[in-house]
Parts: sequence; C-alpha cells; structure tokens
Amino acid sequence: MSKHNIFVIGLSDADLRTLESVPDAGRYRFHPLLTMDELQVGEVSVPALLEKARSVLDAFDGTVDAIVGYRDFPVSTLVPLLSERYGTRSTSLESIVKCEHKYWSRLEQQKAVKEHPRFGRVDLSASDPRPPEGVRYPMWLKPALSYSSELAFGVKNDEEFGAAVAEIRDGISRVGRPFDHILDQLDLPPEMKGVGGQVCLAEEALTGLQVAVEGYARGGEVTVYGVLDSINYPDSSSFLRHQYPSTLPAPVVQRLHDVSAKVIKQIGMDSATFSIEYFYDPRADELNLLEINPRHSQSHAELFEYVDGVPNHHHMISLALDNDPGVARGAGPYRMAAKWYYRWFADGVVHGVPDEEDIRRIEREVPGVRVDMIPEEGQRLSRMPEQDSYSYEVAHIFTGGDSEEELREKFDRCVASLHLAFDGIAPADHDGTTP
Repeated sequence: MSKHNIFVIGLSDADLRTLESVPDAGRYRFHPLLTMDELQVGEVSVPALLEKARSVLDAFDGTVDAIVGYRDFPVSTLVPLLSERYGTRSTSLESIVKCEHKYWSRLEQQKAVKEHPRFGRVDLSASDPRPPEGVRYPMWLKPALSYSSELAFGVKNDEEFGAAVAEIRDGISRVGRPFDHILDQLDLPPEMKGVGGQVCLAEEALTGLQVAVEGYARGGEVTVYGVLDSINYPDSSSFLRHQYPSTLPAPVVQRLHDVSAKVIKQIGMDSATFSIEYFYDPRADELNLLEINPRHSQSHAELFEYVDGVPNHHHMISLALDNDPGVARGAGPYRMAAKWYYRWFADGVVHGVPDEEDIRRIEREVPGVRVDMIPEEGQRLSRMPEQDSYSYEVAHIFTGGDSEEELREKFDRCVASLHLAFDGIAPADHDGTTP
C-alpha cells in the first residue's frame, strides 16, 4: 500500500516523535517543509517563504497528499496559500486571518456571542496615544498579531500604558509588515478597510480561571473534543501548566462547547482544527473569550495521548486527508495529564543543560513523563525566541498520572533531575518547582 505524503511546515524532531504515534502512522510519510529558523528568525517575508516551500514541493518526486501546520503566523497562513496551489484540503485564508488578526477577531466575535471583554484600537501614530474610549484599567495591550505573547503587556495606569505603547511601536513591524502582505490578498469588509496588520489592540484584563477548548470544523459542523485547564504561576500571567481534562463543572464545559461552536461558525472555518482560550469567573459565573487560534495546540498533543490514547495531531491529519477524525475518550493509560512550563523569571546564562542521553534517562526513571529542553548550553535566556514579556521557558515537562498530586510529584522530580544552573546560581535558589 502506498503511503500518504504529508508535508509539515516547521516540523521539529520533537514534533515528529508525536506525529509518528497517531493512529495509522504506518500509512503516512511525514516531510519537513521550511525550518523554524526560516519561519521565525528576523523579519518574516511571506513571498520568500512561499517561494522556498514551492521549490521543495515542485521538486518532490511523488504525490503531495496533505500540507499541514500547527503553529501561528506565518505557518497558519502558509497552509491555505499552499493548499490552494497544490489542491490539498484546508480552511480558507480569510477564516485563518479572522482568527489571527486580534482586532478583526474581536469584531467577528461581537457578531456571534457576548462572552468577550471590552476592547478597542490604540492609535500608535498619535503623539500622545490614549486608551480607547470605554476600555478601563487594568488592560492588556497587544499587536494585532504576535508570537507567544511577544509584545503583549498588562498595564494598570497611564504611565505603564505609555511605556508599553513605546515598546509595541518599536517592535510591531517585524510581524505586522508581513501580515500586511496577507491582508492584501483578501477582500476586506468595510470595518477592516485601512486597519492593516500594524495595529495595536487594547482590551480590559480578564480574571478567573483560564481554560482552553480544542475542536475541529468539518462539513459545517463543529466538534469539541477536549477542554483543558490553564494554570499560571502565582502572581504571574505566565503559564505554569495545562491540565487535561478540565475540572470545571459539566454545565460550564457545555457552555464552552456552545460558545466555541458559535464563533467558529461565524468565522467560517472548515476542514480545520482550532483552539480557543477563555477565562471563567466562578463567582460571577461568567465566561469571557480570550483568543481564537486557527490550529490545534501542539502543546497539548501528549496530554490527549496520555488520557485518550490519541494525540490531537490525529484530528489535523484526518481533516487534511478528508477523513472524519472521530473522537476518542479515555482510552489512554492515565486519568489526567499536564504540560508544565519550567520557567526562569530573570535573565541569565544557563548551564548544565542535559544532553539527549540524560533526558532519556530521566524519562525512564520517572514513568509517564517527557522532557523537552528549550535553551542550549551556555545560552543567554533573553536571546531565546518566542518568549513572553515576563519570563523565560527553560523546559517543557509532560506528565501523566491518576491524580493531580501525582502530576505535581513527577514534575518536581524532573526539575530536580535536570540540575540546571543560571549564571552560577543553583536552581534551589529559585522557586522552579510547583508552588
């Protein structure tokens, strides 16, 4: 039997491990298409990336059966552009941009649901930019498009607002300029005429419990296959872990299903996976949508595999091949799972980074874990790409277990086993273990 050739934009070795564990993986041959450095280092040029990708695909001696990706811009927009050229299946470019452009996304959400914060545009060209009318402190300022919360700032007063606007103004063109190229490919509605990709959004800060909804759209129907809790470090906006399944009450989970279906239908996604982030305030019993990602989260793949027996990459591949993904529940070896973010909250040079053999040893000694290191030996943390504005990711640690206590215990054991040091400061001097 011939194998399906699936081209994965930005494929890494770590991602390949997970992709090869999907059902029927023996029927697929995964091919890398563009490197992460090409996709994210320096200013992005969409035409140049398209040309590089086309040269690889045109030279391929075989069928191009699917083109997929599960990362943010430019990967998310390259998928429909390349799929249209090579006759593979994907959602429309417009539906992707309606999710990725944070301001346009809010306008679409307004048309379908009420579960979103007050928001507005900030005029970066003004000599003295001010918050939009009706948007109150505390608020978040963010570009229309960014990587991993890059240039996203929480502000509580005019002074912090001014400082954040200055940083966003200086850095917004790196991604905003190539995003303008994508917007030029679309027939924009009146409310988006002249907005462009280099726009700053302000929205009131949300409070409560963070939660993520994963699902897919196919044939006009929306299916939610998982709801996860997102827990931050204490007194921080940086993630400590994602935990699956959610511990929220069943009626709240059902409301998350319903709101997600409405906004995805409004946006017009089809033949694609999605991940939507929310806040739930249990005191007010109130939901608020934070953002829509037009792809599933590779961060959650191991969690679904631990609990349901199938990584969420399976849904993406099935849709790209025009197959019904089906929905597995509880077929994995553990009742719950978590992805932990081991972070350092100050700049420094990292030492003692374990090699591949050391990582495999830790994974053998602590069953039901996987460890992915982020920095290289001797790397300065502030020079790592894709970091938020307040911390640096040192390692991603995946744990499966039958209780939350077991998940925490495995994470702490892994952190202790890494033996990392930062500028000569021992890890014991920093609270890197679970709070």
